[in-house]
Amino acid sequence: MLEVKCPICNTSARYEDNEHRPFCSERCKLLDFGAWVDEEYALPVEETSMTEEDIAALERAHQTGRE
Repeated sequence: MLEVKCPICNTSARYEDNEHRPFCSERCKLLDFGAWVDEEYALPVEETSMTEEDIAALERAHQTGRE
C-alpha cells in the first residue's frame, strides 16, 4: 500500500482509495484551497514590458490574420 505525506500537515496518508489525495483529509484539502483563495500561494511571474515596436508587430500580425 502506497503512502504519501500530506502537503499540509505531513501526516502519512494512503494514496489509493483516498478521495482527498494528496491530502490526508478533507480538512487539509480545504486549508490548501483556502490558501490559494487568499493568494498565499503564487506562481513566479517574470514581468516584461512591451515596446511600441512589439505592439506594432502584434497589430500587423493580427491584421494579416484577418485577411
